[in-house]
Amino acid sequence: MKGYIEERAVELANYIIENKATVRQTARQFGISKSTVHKDVTERLCHINPTLANDARKVLDINKSERHIRGGLATREKYLHKNA
Repeated sequence: MKGYIEERAVELANYIIENKATVRQTARQFGISKSTVHKDVTERLCHINPTLANDARKVLDINKSERHIRGGLATREKYLHKNA
């Protein structure tokens, strides 16, 4: 079982890096929870492959710094369609 979790953590990190994906997008793609994605990439991966973990962390940090902008755009879209 432990081997599966390690493989999953590496696969999740590779997906995040290749697609510049958010935790939410990654969770949806793999059919698992956001907390599982986050735990695999931020905690478990550090012990398995620190370099890969660092690369994935950079993408997640960028996503975190931009999330307020994405949220504002989503709200704007919601109300533009509501009034149309």
